[in-house]
Amino acid sequence: MALELTVSGVDAGYGAVRALHDFSLSVHEKETVALLGTNGNGKSTLMKCVMGIVRPTSGKIELKIENKSHDLTKLSTEEIVNLGVALVPEGRRLFPKLTVEENLLLGAFRPQARADIAKNLALCYETFEVLKERRRQLAGSMSGGQQQMLAIARALMSSPKLLLVDEPSVGLSPLLVSNTVTMIKSLKDKYGLTVLMAEQNFHQAIRIADRGYIIVHGEIVFEGKSVAELQNNPLVKNYYLGTG
Repeated sequence: MALELTVSGVDAGYGAVRALHDFSLSVHEKETVALLGTNGNGKSTLMKCVMGIVRPTSGKIELKIENKSHDLTKLSTEEIVNLGVALVPEGRRLFPKLTVEENLLLGAFRPQARADIAKNLALCYETFEVLKERRRQLAGSMSGGQQQMLAIARALMSSPKLLLVDEPSVGLSPLLVSNTVTMIKSLKDKYGLTVLMAEQNFHQAIRIADRGYIIVHGEIVFEGKSVAELQNNPLVKNYYLGTG
């Protein structure tokens, strides 16, 4: 296995507030795994733990790359990025007063990506033509859908091996949500990415996921080893499909 992310028994939170409880999941090479749950259930906290932004109080987060194991709980965010992990954060978190191209170039900060800046920039502009047209426009003046494209493209500029996508549907219209999710699948297939996507829109997430987990109040309550298993789970039928 060339790449594998394993989260084992993680507890994490903010002060006295616990957001994750004995949380475990795994993501294998070239999979798209969906972490499904409504707002406030801990999805973003898990993403921040993987990135080293939030430190778990217990448990382990292990990333294996080419048979070498890395304990992410002991690494800085910069070191994790340098391993090839990129985050598309909830709310996009762009630099609004910088141009599209300046935002993209900031995504290529990690040393391993700097030699490929020209190639990755060309790939981003080929994939997201509107970004090429607006490369000198300030990011903060773009529409929500265009900003989401820029956030995804910025992550790709780091030449990632593992792409974390946190709530890509937030603030977008149904059509833009569908387009964004389709785009994530296309990029995953084209570049052989491994994707962990946190999402509350079940219908869109299962369009591109290989399998997934359901999180409720910071705990994994169901692991679906396939999309069919997720669709047939009573929790999904009750909370997402309205057929329970």
